[in-house]
Amino acid sequence: MRKPIDSKAPAAEGGVDRRRFFMMGGSAVAAAAVVPLAGSEAVADESQSERVKARYKETDHVKNFYRVNRY
Repeated sequence: MRKPIDSKAPAAEGGVDRRRFFMMGGSAVAAAAVVPLAGSEAVADESQSERVKARYKETDHVKNFYRVNRY
């Protein structure tokens, strides 16, 4: 039968304990998330004419939805 591992025992020299491992992983993820933000300028997916066009249309499907839900 194995002895339980003492969680308060220091990590072996040159080794990384579990807590340090996850802290390093968390910092790496945060650093990786910041890198794309420092990249180039954002480009719009739609043109100016597409941004100002009317998008909402009250079709039969929408009217039926309003009728069923009593809006």
